[in-house]
Amino acid sequence: MQLSFHKMHANGDDFVIVDARNSANPVTSAVARCMGDRNRGVGFNQLAVLLDCDDADARVMFWNADGSALDVCGSATRGAADLLMRQANVSSVVLRTNRGLLTCERVSNGDICVAMGVPLFGWSDIPLVQELDSAVLPLAGSPAACSMGNPHCTYFVDDLATIDIATVGPAIETNALFPLKTNVHFVQIIDRTHIRLRIWERGAGIALGSGSCSCGAVVNGIRRGLLDSTVEVECDGGSVTVQWDGVGTVFLVGPVEASFSGTMSQG
Repeated sequence: MQLSFHKMHANGDDFVIVDARNSANPVTSAVARCMGDRNRGVGFNQLAVLLDCDDADARVMFWNADGSALDVCGSATRGAADLLMRQANVSSVVLRTNRGLLTCERVSNGDICVAMGVPLFGWSDIPLVQELDSAVLPLAGSPAACSMGNPHCTYFVDDLATIDIATVGPAIETNALFPLKTNVHFVQIIDRTHIRLRIWERGAGIALGSGSCSCGAVVNGIRRGLLDSTVEVECDGGSVTVQWDGVGTVFLVGPVEASFSGTMSQG
């Protein structure tokens, strides 16, 4: 079977989009894992599959490179929105995800703004394995946790250069406190409107950037009283902007670019 795809990235956070509208969904966990292999497949941090939808421009399903499913991906959502907007010659679309309906708009400089929904802080919503205060977890370094439709754990550090992401990241991702594992962020605060962020992404490893992780890191920083409501998030691959008023929807704004399109043999 030949599977057509579009490879895109958001500040180096790379993802693949498969447009399965008007057809049966060809992507399974095994297919996602095969496509995600950077040596034998296409390679990506996340895969987004576009499906027909009655109440939105498309339904989007997401996969990690290890074949695990996830409910939302900020970077791939921006990519899917960009693709659909260009095809329809419109400036906004609504996408149905497991996170709910996400409204996406193209702003004046060409970046994509996604309304990422309201963050969740309840221990069972993140989820955590037991009832705890998610603002200060009982782990070394006292991280904060939240959910943006996927779990996030945020550490605030004085110097990112002192953190061994490849060692600390997977240990926290698989900590027993997180029954569904977790994304892990390490944040160095430059000032109240600017952070430097490094990421260990659940199911993907070290990432140059991540939309949902950028949102989770800013949300947890605002909860701690460390950040203002609009924050530039500087990741290894580039910057995005996250806005949150402390109550409602989180807005993610950033660029997205097409890399190439192709087909891959399956089975």
